[in-house]
Amino acid sequence: MANLNDFMFFVHVADHGGFAPAARALNVPKSTLSKRVAELEKALGVRLINRTSRRFAVTETGEDFYRHAAAMLIEAEAAESVVKGRLAEPSGTVRITASVPTAQLSLAPLLPRLAIAYPKIRFMVHATDRFVDIVQEGFDLAVRDHFASLPDSGLVQRRVGSEAVWFVAAPAYLSARGTPAHPGDLESHDGLLTSLSSEGWVATDPRGSQVQARPRPRFLADESYVLREAALSGLGITALPRKLCAAEVAGGVLVRILPEWTAGRVTTTILMPHRRGQLPSVRATVDFLAARLGEG
Repeated sequence: MANLNDFMFFVHVADHGGFAPAARALNVPKSTLSKRVAELEKALGVRLINRTSRRFAVTETGEDFYRHAAAMLIEAEAAESVVKGRLAEPSGTVRITASVPTAQLSLAPLLPRLAIAYPKIRFMVHATDRFVDIVQEGFDLAVRDHFASLPDSGLVQRRVGSEAVWFVAAPAYLSARGTPAHPGDLESHDGLLTSLSSEGWVATDPRGSQVQARPRPRFLADESYVLREAALSGLGITALPRKLCAAEVAGGVLVRILPEWTAGRVTTTILMPHRRGQLPSVRATVDFLAARLGEG
């Protein structure tokens, strides 16, 4: 079997994108890293890295090997943390990914407080609306706001909150067009919707009764911030998660209509690879966020 220390050297070289930066990070000679990775390649009988004087690239086989070697190091770190016990102050880097709205609305107010509470944890936040494979891309956790149930992906899922989606419109629009008294009345109103294929919303009252609400498509956008701005401009009626419009409703620039009805609910879930969740820094982060994301 190959020397497991060489696994660690290879992972650091791959993470840092070269032997020189990895050598500086590990405080070992560059020649030592190059020799150890070469020995690893010899033991495995494959080339893990293509290296020339101008180019550094992990091979396809090297990418496959990296995923398993990196997982091994995470398991080793978790094992060490278990031995040290829970008395140790959480430390290290926690990598978080979330959609842009979730990062802005949910994480931005909390993460500075979390960093103050745990001064030895360094937080790295990646906000993007593209699909992120948190295992392949090396994230410790993802925060997802979603309407439908998440698929069974093999990740640990921790549901931490749920909030209503409100029907809202600007006062000027309601003055000109009237205020709906029932979800069925929305058929005669302009709707700010997510797509042309949308049939509107399913309105639900506290007793569980449901009514299909089908306004006329007036403005389409697949991003909630855009729909909120359209509603503020008086273009029509839309449905927004409470946290995205509560301040505007409180300030009177938007009005919550049909207050006995909601247009569904948004659930907030934290996802993480099983092995990452064992680390004290990740546990502390998840517990902190879980206790606060469901507030209000």
